[in-house]
Amino acid sequence: MGSVEEEQQSPLVGSFSSSDHESGKPFERTGTICTALAHIITGVIGAGVLSLAWSMAQLGWIAGPLCMIAFASVTIVSSSLLCDCYRFPDPEVGPNRIRSFTQAVKLYLGDKNQKVCGIFVQESLYGAGITYTFTTANCLRAIQKSNCYHREGHNAPCAYGDTKHMLLFGAVQVVMSQIPDFHNMEWLSVIAAIMSFAYSFIGFGLGFAKVIENGRIKGSIAGVPTANLADKLWLAFQALGDIAFAYPYSIILLEIQDTLKSPPPENKTMKMASMISIFITTFFYLCCGCFGYAAFGNDTPGNLLTGFGFYEPYWLIDFANACIVLHLVGGYQIYSQPVFAFVERWFTRKYPSSGFVNNFYTFKLPLLPPLRVNILRLCFRTAYVVSTTAVAIIFPYFNQVLGVLGALNFWPLAIYFPVEMYFVQKKIGAWTRKWIVLRTFSFICLLVTIIGLIGSIEGLISAKLG
Repeated sequence: MGSVEEEQQSPLVGSFSSSDHESGKPFERTGTICTALAHIITGVIGAGVLSLAWSMAQLGWIAGPLCMIAFASVTIVSSSLLCDCYRFPDPEVGPNRIRSFTQAVKLYLGDKNQKVCGIFVQESLYGAGITYTFTTANCLRAIQKSNCYHREGHNAPCAYGDTKHMLLFGAVQVVMSQIPDFHNMEWLSVIAAIMSFAYSFIGFGLGFAKVIENGRIKGSIAGVPTANLADKLWLAFQALGDIAFAYPYSIILLEIQDTLKSPPPENKTMKMASMISIFITTFFYLCCGCFGYAAFGNDTPGNLLTGFGFYEPYWLIDFANACIVLHLVGGYQIYSQPVFAFVERWFTRKYPSSGFVNNFYTFKLPLLPPLRVNILRLCFRTAYVVSTTAVAIIFPYFNQVLGVLGALNFWPLAIYFPVEMYFVQKKIGAWTRKWIVLRTFSFICLLVTIIGLIGSIEGLISAKLG
């Protein structure tokens, strides 16, 4: 065992710490628009893209694409409002940096709002970890099934369980969770972003090829027919929840913005990165969703690459699912780091003299750089990964869980809090034109959230009981 470093600092630095230095060295932000794009794309293009063809099938050829474009527009507006909240009081030259979503809510809206916001944020981040766990298991199982179908035929009884794959993913995340913070994971985000492009291209390409093979575009304006209107509404509402899950990234926006160097002002760089990333993701979303629906019509699978609408070329299916797995390894960390920071920061403030909380131990392993370990970080992050893995094993329902999480968090995190903070930041008075427009915008998004949440909860209950 190496030496003990008596560092009275947060276990996390930079984006997540009130301190701008570690071990006495000045902290320097080096992020650019390219690294911000990598972080955003890693956080946005994830499990959600795989459900969009199914969502299109429920909504039909008119409502489906319009809903995707509408959610993209809403995300651009809300992210632009939030970017201006990073510095206080001036969005470009304000001396105070706000390094997390909950810190911003506390500063602009007060302690009560922060507590409410904190519940939604932690639930959303935790839910993303659960989703990424069972999605990865689905992809690993799909690789096994693809190889089995190739060897034994498409009608072979190729059945594999998910539990061991979830446990394997959890074991990998226990190791990956020891990455200190966002500033130490640019390489991981770049790899994950490349993987997201790869499997999105493959999903788009396979759908396009299937349409050519069929010789026609399947689907209809009304979407998948159902036995009665109530069933149709439940599925349409759930589809809205799935689309809502695929877009917003407000809860990690300020953490990403805190990695950016200046000049130019961080809010300008982040707005440009957000705009570009949403255009890119929407393009892939529309391609995957539309061509997936066009290829399979009423038989569109819930997960485009693991539902086995495609069987050949089997090696390409394997490669696409492997890309998803690599991407979700990074995506899990993107959404877990703020949770780690929140808890570890609280323990640091609560127990400033505790060696368990604050001390770092240095280990030197052969052929590797020195490894710095904090006991609190090791214990808490391991327990966190274990818990997300356990919940994923209990509720492995892809479309339903995505819908619940997307609908539950869309309005409060992506709309309400950014709009309210913008009012305070810009000192917008009540009943002014901008106030009325943004209030109307927020109310409409609230209605969408309620509708999507109702449909997704009904779907989850039906899946569990069924």
